[in-house]
Order: sequence, then structure tokens, then C-alpha cells
Amino acid sequence: MKHFQKEEWVDFVNGTVNQEQRKEMQRHLAAPCRSCAAQVALWQKVRDFCAAEAAYQPPEQAVRAAGVMFRTAERASDLQQKSKLVELLFDSFLRPAIAGARTAGSGIRQMLYRAGSFQIDLQIEAKPAAGRIAVTGQVLDVGRPEIIGSGFKVTLSNRRGNVIHALTNKFGEFHGEIPNSGDLELALRHDSGQPIVISLKDPLADLAGSEK
Repeated sequence: MKHFQKEEWVDFVNGTVNQEQRKEMQRHLAAPCRSCAAQVALWQKVRDFCAAEAAYQPPEQAVRAAGVMFRTAERASDLQQKSKLVELLFDSFLRPAIAGARTAGSGIRQMLYRAGSFQIDLQIEAKPAAGRIAVTGQVLDVGRPEIIGSGFKVTLSNRRGNVIHALTNKFGEFHGEIPNSGDLELALRHDSGQPIVISLKDPLADLAGSEK
């Protein structure tokens, strides 16, 4: 029995063979030929899948969410490239524990950064009941102690489309709460200067009081 090539069966399924060849191939299938019938079934599934894929339209909400995530990631990359060099001076997660002094699951992390002449004091606290984290901070200009870091534009992002904006008060203090996605980015900008960007992966991952 003469068998047809797989390329011929692809054309058969796509309807591109001439009428005479189609009749001959149909007679071959009716013989019956199980191996060729299996090929026809396979290529028919491929054709059906491709047709369904071409017609698929994702939900508008999913498209909007993806767009927000892309713009947030793009903005984060741009800010990171333009930001000042940020140095971590203190992290309560890295501090040696004093026996019996640390409270397990307190849900609070203390951090201190320096960027140029500015010093940023941060407190990150878990809000498990609300599924959020609270960020409280203060900006100081250690190069000019008489100058408080007021007037800084503060942007909090969880890189999942949630963005919170704040402004440091006359004492250089700010506060904001954002849904806890496991990521946190803090950007501080003053006038037209370079932004200070702090990015943290799972800022409260080691605390029993945190939830993603």
C-alpha cells in the first residue's frame, strides 16, 4: 500500500490539494490506513488549535494590568539608572541578635541608608490583617545638619501596579501604606535632582507577621 507523505496530509487538512488527489487520499484512508488516519487527526488538531489561538482575545482587565506592570517596571529601570548611589548603613535583620531580646514575628524592620549627603531612616511594618505594609521614614541632609529633608516627593511601589505618592513634611518625615506583593520600591526626588531609589525584594520575608 502506498502511503502519502506528512506534507501531503498537511495540505489535505488545509484543503490545498486538488480534487483528484483529495479523492485518492480519501480512498486511502477508507482502506483503512490507521497510520495515515493518525496523521490526519494530528494535523487537524494543530489546525484547530492555531485557529482558536488566532481568534483569542484576552480580557480587557488583564491587558490593562499587564500595561501597568510594564510601565512600572520600565519606570523602575529608568529611575535605577539615574539614581544616586545608595549605601545601606544599618539593617535590623542583619543585626546580631541579643539572647532573649528579639521579639519573634514583631513585623517591623528598621533600615538606614545614605545617598550622597542624604540619610534615609526607614521603618517597614507588616499589616497582616489588611494585607499591606506600612513604610515610615525621615530624610536628613547630614552634609548640612541645619537643613531638614523637607519637600521630597516620595513614591512607593510594589511593582504590581500599586503606587502611592507622598511628600516629606517640614521634619523630613513621610508615611505610606501599600498592598504587600513581596516587593517594595521607594523613590525620593527633590526638585530636578537625581532620584534616590531603594529596591527591596521581600522586605519582610523573614518575619512571621508578614503576609504576601
